[in-house]
Amino acid sequence: MKSNYRDVIKAPIITEKSAALAQNNVITFSVDVNANKTQIKQAVEKIFDVKVESVNTVNVKPKKKRVGRYVGKTTRVKKAIVKLAEGSSIEL
Repeated sequence: MKSNYRDVIKAPIITEKSAALAQNNVITFSVDVNANKTQIKQAVEKIFDVKVESVNTVNVKPKKKRVGRYVGKTTRVKKAIVKLAEGSSIEL
C-alpha cells in the first residue's frame, strides 16, 4: 500500500473525451503504475470525499520518439477511469 493517497493519484486527465465522460460522472486520472484498482478507489474516496462505483484501468505503453539522431521513449502511464455513484461529483 502506498504511504499517501496523493502518491496514488497523480493528476486528472483533461481531454475532449474525458470532458465528455465527466458529464456522466466518469472522471479520468493519471495514477501510479504500480497502483491497483482497490488502492485507486480508496484514494479517490478519501481525497475527494465521494463514493466510487467502479474503477477501470489502462496501461499506456511507452512510444519511441526521435529528436535528431537520438532515439528515446516516452514514459509509461497508467490511466484510471473512475465512475462515481449517483449524487457524487468532483469539480476539476
